Amino acid sequence: MRQPLVSICIPTYNSADTIAETMRSVLAQTYPRMELIVVDDGSSDDTFQVISAEKARYEKEAGGDAKKEIRLYQNESNLGMAGNWNRCLELCAGTYMKLLCADDLLEPELTAREVEMMERHPEVDLVQSDTKFIDVSGRITGYYRRYYRSGVVEGKKACRFSLFTRDYLGAPLANLIRRSAYERLGGFDPAFVYIVDYDFFMKLCCRGKVYIIHEPLNAFRIRKDSNTGQVMNGDKGEQYIEEHRRLVEKYAKKLKLSRPEIALSVQIRKLMSFLGGIYLKLFLR
Repeated sequence: MRQPLVSICIPTYNSADTIAETMRSVLAQTYPRMELIVVDDGSSDDTFQVISAEKARYEKEAGGDAKKEIRLYQNESNLGMAGNWNRCLELCAGTYMKLLCADDLLEPELTAREVEMMERHPEVDLVQSDTKFIDVSGRITGYYRRYYRSGVVEGKKACRFSLFTRDYLGAPLANLIRRSAYERLGGFDPAFVYIVDYDFFMKLCCRGKVYIIHEPLNAFRIRKDSNTGQVMNGDKGEQYIEEHRRLVEKYAKKLKLSRPEIALSVQIRKLMSFLGGIYLKLFLR
């Protein structure tokens, strides 16, 4: 049988220093049938020149045997994070989709492993894997495990557990999405800024099943100037907690949460944000 097409999308904005390495980690995937979509959101640096050069390099080295299609786009105006992420997904042609930030990295076998689980389990809308934390130089600073169970899990159970512990669902690079689920439920909600990915994966998980692979098959780079870095460092902590409150209230009915449980989830998120700030100060150089 012909293998299904996978779309991997990279939204970019002023990412000239890291985008080439990220593109190469996608193009090094062992899975053969892929398209790489890169959408630049009006960068003021030379990001688009870098991604254009990387596309040319790959196609020259592959000659007439390029197995992965690369498509590049520039937005006419800046759409913001949620807007650009949504445009990436709208451009996808694949049966399965993944979105990753312009400084994330993938292990070569990641896509093949995720697609295998999707094909084995047609009831699953997401496949998730564990994550390595890396700093700006690529040094591993820690690991992030997803929901504690392995294999097929009920999405609502993972959502509920996440609200009282930590975000097991976010980080787009760790999720392969079934296209039909995205078409049914829609994309990212621009009403959120710091947890826009958390909200998106909550939406998908509340309606279906998830497959968990407990291996660190992707790498998330934490920087002080990123959304995650600003939240963990305390600069945007209050906005982050308020967004978490709105997130919990948004899904309270689906997850059958009481008012005391909503308040408890917010308090736990405050604690986790505080501990994240300590981690950042200790390990981020």
